[in-house]
Amino acid sequence: MSSPDETAATRRRLVDLAPLKASPAFARLWFGGAVSAIGAQMSIVAVGLQIYDMTESSFHVGLVGGLSLVPMIIAGLWGGVLADVFDRRRLLITSSLVAWCSTLALVALASWDAALVGQGTRAALWPFYVVTTVNAVAATISGATRSALVGRILPGDMISRAAALNGIGIGAALTVGPALAGVLAATVGLAWTFAIDAVLFTAGFLGVWMLPALPRLGEKVQAGWPVLREGLGFLKRSPNIRMSFIVDIVAMTFGRPVVLLPALGATIVGGGSLTVGALTASAAVGTILVSLFSGPVAHVHRHGLAVSRAITSYGIFAALFGAAILAMTLVDHDAGPSWSGIYWPALILCGLAMAGMGASDEVSAIFRQTMLISAVPDGMRGRLQGIFVVVVTGGPRIGDMYAGTLAVAVGLWCPPLLGGLAIIGLIAVLTRLRDPRIGASFREYDARHPVP
Repeated sequence: MSSPDETAATRRRLVDLAPLKASPAFARLWFGGAVSAIGAQMSIVAVGLQIYDMTESSFHVGLVGGLSLVPMIIAGLWGGVLADVFDRRRLLITSSLVAWCSTLALVALASWDAALVGQGTRAALWPFYVVTTVNAVAATISGATRSALVGRILPGDMISRAAALNGIGIGAALTVGPALAGVLAATVGLAWTFAIDAVLFTAGFLGVWMLPALPRLGEKVQAGWPVLREGLGFLKRSPNIRMSFIVDIVAMTFGRPVVLLPALGATIVGGGSLTVGALTASAAVGTILVSLFSGPVAHVHRHGLAVSRAITSYGIFAALFGAAILAMTLVDHDAGPSWSGIYWPALILCGLAMAGMGASDEVSAIFRQTMLISAVPDGMRGRLQGIFVVVVTGGPRIGDMYAGTLAVAVGLWCPPLLGGLAIIGLIAVLTRLRDPRIGASFREYDARHPVP
């Protein structure tokens, strides 16, 4: 017989708010993080607009991410070490304050540039790169630390539901943040856009400030290479956690069409930046919908199988995205409905595929994050979260290079179509490999008996 709680969890369809009720600390952290994430997305868009306005060069805009990549990877690894050595609350407060100061620096730099424009000149470009890199490093350390501490402020059976709630915050930030940045930049200017981000930051900081003390459990150790090496050794001995990283790299390498969107807006679909915004928002809508209807995750125990099926679905939607582009290249656009320079059948098909990719990626993220918290000992969570940050930072950039190269060599349809099929095949093989140490495959991972 099922207990009343299990029956309620099975019947639940909408997102489960139990983690917010079970832990006031998590509730404050979640709400503050959701609000401040909107501001962070505003600044990401505003930085691109600022640098393009100063240089009129997409290459210089791209350098924002390129220059910060290596520092972010180092910050992810070292930040994970710090999260396992020091009090996580103090570390989160420190890294958050650094991020806030860098945002205030952007306010000052944007204001200074606006003042110089009136004098017929522009501010130097390099301070913007320095400040955005500092911001990225601080945000990386904060992200690893924030994820590592969730297991200390929530009961174990709430982790998957908390991960689903995080999807709502991420989806809202990805939809509201860029849209709000565009409106604010066009009306009150870039300096005020950065300033509003600094104001929204206070909501996140209050959630961090009100956390309880979260010192290291067990004996004290010194931060250094031996601690990082211990974390890498743990990952080497943890086939399920390691596979959760590998399958995410596969998905992000072969199924990431973001770099293709500007070209689609300029050619096959039309509409320019409107199309780019609509397709980006479609993926975020898929993320939010999964989070809103995430009630059943509480009674799903085969997390490995769930991740495998979710990423396979991601590959299917990626292939459909490519197939839709290929089909549209063979159609006479003049014979179909086209308004405002947009070929709507193409936009609708691509939008549905992007929504499906966003939805399936969120399902995968919920269960991968739950595994990373539940199966990893608290003393290792910071380092494993740091390595996870490296994965989610590097994977998309490899995917952008793959998609951009293949699109130029063959066509816009090729990277998602070929990549989607590669994802389906690789996931089918990788998740069925049996590790001799545990005598099971990734698909057999059971949350009731978590084995890293």
